[in-house]
Amino acid sequence: MLRFPTTVRSAAVAAPLCVLGDFAWDVLIRTNTELLRGGDTFGEVMLTPGGSAANVAVWATRCGYESHFIGKIGRDRFGQLAQEDLAREGVIAHLVETDAHLTGSVAVFVDHTGERSMVSGHGADFYLLPSELPKDVIRGARHLHLTAWSFFVDPPRSAARAAAHLAQDSGATLSFDTGSFQMIHEMGVDHFLACTADLGVDILLPNYEEGEVLTGLEEPADIALRLTELYPGALVMLKLDADGAFVHHGGVGTPIPPATNNLVDATGAGDSFAGGFLAHYLQHGDAVAAARFATSISAWVIEHLGARPTPDARVEAVLRSVH
Repeated sequence: MLRFPTTVRSAAVAAPLCVLGDFAWDVLIRTNTELLRGGDTFGEVMLTPGGSAANVAVWATRCGYESHFIGKIGRDRFGQLAQEDLAREGVIAHLVETDAHLTGSVAVFVDHTGERSMVSGHGADFYLLPSELPKDVIRGARHLHLTAWSFFVDPPRSAARAAAHLAQDSGATLSFDTGSFQMIHEMGVDHFLACTADLGVDILLPNYEEGEVLTGLEEPADIALRLTELYPGALVMLKLDADGAFVHHGGVGTPIPPATNNLVDATGAGDSFAGGFLAHYLQHGDAVAAARFATSISAWVIEHLGARPTPDARVEAVLRSVH
């Protein structure tokens, strides 16, 4: 059996951005034609690094903003590959390892139109406990980012809530991605809000479907306004996919036009948007400019397969512009 240290930590405690949550390997399956029940077709099958929280940390790092990632992996080959992946991306990782569970994995089905559906397994990332949190790292964070995938079940919900309280007690700000409209619906809107709306979220990052489920409203401006009431004082960054985005901040709503919409694979679009938005906003404090920047990144991502395509010259120019 492969043996690794129980936890991987960096010598430095200060963390401009700390992301807590899931690292998982995406088994990405893309069909060239409509998949018929009981039928066969050709397509593409790929193994790519993913996990909503890990993706955010990677994209923020690619934007030049130092990011730490806290998560849990199995003491297995996929766990070793996760460590190597984050190190290659320049993310400072704090990984709890376990023999009890395998490293997380997700089946990602991308249809012939580019839309994706996912089936998430309960890997090690779903078993992070409050006692396993690297408290010194969280206390040293300037900003903590959480995703709803840490709240749909417990564990890891109690660990995510404990991390939020630790960070805020130390003066950090908090952002939250609401994750999945289907999972919110299955959990129950009232229960979801009871578990998340009391955390003092500073930046809320839902997509349209999640906003619609949480508020029961349809117009982006109405959704964003209602979300500022459900999460008092939060900057609401509503992601609208092909329609761009909508920012509600300081009582002002601003629509953000889309960059492009050449959809090949929607996997990871929201995570790249969140990572880009946080990297820009935490440096410059301009939500509208950060939204435009993030829209450009996510528009590039959906033109490629996987949540973290290797940057080409085009997107590297966008990433450098954050400075």
